[in-house]
Amino acid sequence: MAEAPEKKIDPIRETDDEARALARALIDGARFGALGVRDPETGAPMVSRVAVGTTEEGAPVTLVSDLSHHTKALKADPVCSLLVGEPGPKGDPLTHPRITLQCRARFLRHGEAGHGPLRAHYLSQHPKAQLYIDFADFSFAVLDVAEAHLNGGFGKAYRLGPGDLGL
Repeated sequence: MAEAPEKKIDPIRETDDEARALARALIDGARFGALGVRDPETGAPMVSRVAVGTTEEGAPVTLVSDLSHHTKALKADPVCSLLVGEPGPKGDPLTHPRITLQCRARFLRHGEAGHGPLRAHYLSQHPKAQLYIDFADFSFAVLDVAEAHLNGGFGKAYRLGPGDLGL
């Protein structure tokens, strides 16, 4: 007698308002994150810790220097990912919520339309950036989200689109 095919269980839950709210809170509350890029010379993945803020519309943004390796990588290939969400003070780090955003970086340099308002908004989130935000080698990398993967804790996995994040 033939065995019945094994039924696959999809671990991704149906996206609901609670997941949307948690995802938005993780993005809005992030002040740093792990930015994943591809090394332009080798194609190997590379991760850097970066300061993270949001645009007034809620898109993630980071202030980057042309001197950094991750900026060179983003200019060669703007496809990237950003992980935000930190473990709490107690318990297993894997039980705390985090979100990975799959993005495409878009640069906004000094003098370009929208730079001034974004500069003011970013400084409200990162006042210490005042020390270097106007250096000639710095620009904003706005991260346009294509898809997001939320891990809300053990057994709480969700896939979200830009609309789920209000973007």
